[in-house]
Parts: sequence; C-alpha cells; structure tokens
Amino acid sequence: MDKFTNMETFVRVVEFGSISGAADHMEIAKSAVSRRLKELENYLNVQLFHRTTRSMHPTDTGKAYYAYCIRILEDLREAEQATSQAHCVLRGSLKVAMPSTFGVMHMSAAINDFLLEHPQIAFELDFNDRQVDLIQEGYDLAIRIADLPDSTLLARRIAPIKHVICASPSYLEKHGTPSCLDELSAHQCLTYSLSKDTQHWRVQTAEGVQKKIKVNTVMKASSGEYLVSAAVAGLGVTHLPTFAVYDAIKRGELVPILDGCGFNELNAYAVYPQTRHLSRRVRTFIDFLAERFAGTPYWDAR
Repeated sequence: MDKFTNMETFVRVVEFGSISGAADHMEIAKSAVSRRLKELENYLNVQLFHRTTRSMHPTDTGKAYYAYCIRILEDLREAEQATSQAHCVLRGSLKVAMPSTFGVMHMSAAINDFLLEHPQIAFELDFNDRQVDLIQEGYDLAIRIADLPDSTLLARRIAPIKHVICASPSYLEKHGTPSCLDELSAHQCLTYSLSKDTQHWRVQTAEGVQKKIKVNTVMKASSGEYLVSAAVAGLGVTHLPTFAVYDAIKRGELVPILDGCGFNELNAYAVYPQTRHLSRRVRTFIDFLAERFAGTPYWDAR
C-alpha cells in the first residue's frame, strides 16, 4: 500500500465530495479511487466516510484524519522543495487563529509585512476570541493571550500584555473619579463578556498585590474594540489591555485611573501542537513575530 498516494486520494474525495469528482481531478479510474479508500480504511481499521447513493461525507474520524493528511502532505511537498532547491522559496498555507481585537489592531500589519517578504504563503486567518482546537480544526498555530496552563501545546512568548482601568473625562466629570478599587462597585463598569467571572475584576495593585474586586457591570461585550468605543462615549469604566486603549489614551479620550492598577500581567503566545513536525513556514512565521514584538511593545512605549 502506498500510504501517501492513498492519503492524497482521500483528501481529494473529501474536497470534491465524491469518488467520481476525485477521479476526474486526478485523471484516474473511479475504481482506483475506490480501491485506495478501501485500502486506507482497512489499514486504519476505521470508517472515514458516511456513504449514500448520491454523496459521501467524512465521519468525525474522517474530518480529523483529513486535517492530519493536509499537514503531512504539505510538509512532504515542502521537504521535497527544500531538498531540490538550494534557496527554497517559502511557500504553502498557514492557518492561524488569533484574538479578534489584538489580531486586527496589531497582528494584521505584521502579517502584511510577512507576506511582502514571503508572497507565496497563503494565509487563512480566523479573528475570533474563542479558543480553537488546533489539531481537530486543522490550525497550524494560534495566538493566545493567557497565563498558559499545562497542556499538550508548545508555546513561544511573543509580547507582554498589560491591562489598565480607565474611563473618559466626561464620565469622570459626571460620576467622579474612584479613589480606591472598592469604589468601583458604585460605578458603571463595562466588562469583557468572555471573562470567566463578569461580576468581578481580578486586579493587581500598584504594589503587586492581586485582588478580586466586585464591580457593577452594566454592559458586557465580547468585542474589545466596542468596549473602547463605549468607554470613550462616557458609558462607564472599563478594564482592558493596553494594546486596545493606548490610542484613545494618547488622544485624551480615555484616562487611566487608580494609580496604575491593572490585571496581573499576561503574555501573548504563539502556540502550536507538539504532536507533529514544525514546518519551516510555521517556524519562520513564529520567529518573525518574536522579533517583531521583541522588547517593550509599541503600545506600552511612553
């Protein structure tokens, strides 16, 4: 059995949705496609497709196997190109997930510059605050802002992420400026809705003490960009990463309060599965990001 040929045949059947479509694309007989699929399923001892008289749809196992096959075949092509070319041009696909606000505000420019250096890379970008399953959903890597727990993923630190409590001058003029963290319970608070606890803010004081503060949440939103706009409009006090609010603070639209109290410092990481070879394009992209954001991030520069 030719494993790679059978894997590529399986990929084409998934993509074209039928044995005949895959056979036409590969310019081989339908019987050859059927034989390769049968060999593959027998070898793996699993069912890869739900079959009807009119269509074929991958099973859940088939979907997961498809993601593995795409990576293996791309890595094989990359290895062949690297071996046959003394100065191999970086090429291939990169499927990357990243937080929406951080991705749009800061990763997009970095990705654009990376593409100028490596125009034969094809990005598939998911700007979404949900935590994707890299292996099951077929991602090469993800950018995550977190205090990373133990996991099966490997991670490389890209940039430190600080938070700040702030409000607009108009809000503070109308409602007063809180003089201590406990006074936040009397203020209108705008909270990121994907936080584990939207009724409390975990805050690190200027002295480095971590506290859990009860807040009066009057608005929850999953978009950091929207929370910035709501705070600028005078709707309340918010607690956001500096990368989201630094421009509004520079323009005087938002004012940091409570003497530098903020979230305990997190980091932005590039995370990727440890279960597979790290391709040259993924490694090069991660190196590019680490160099790009090295040192104090520009959003924290004074």
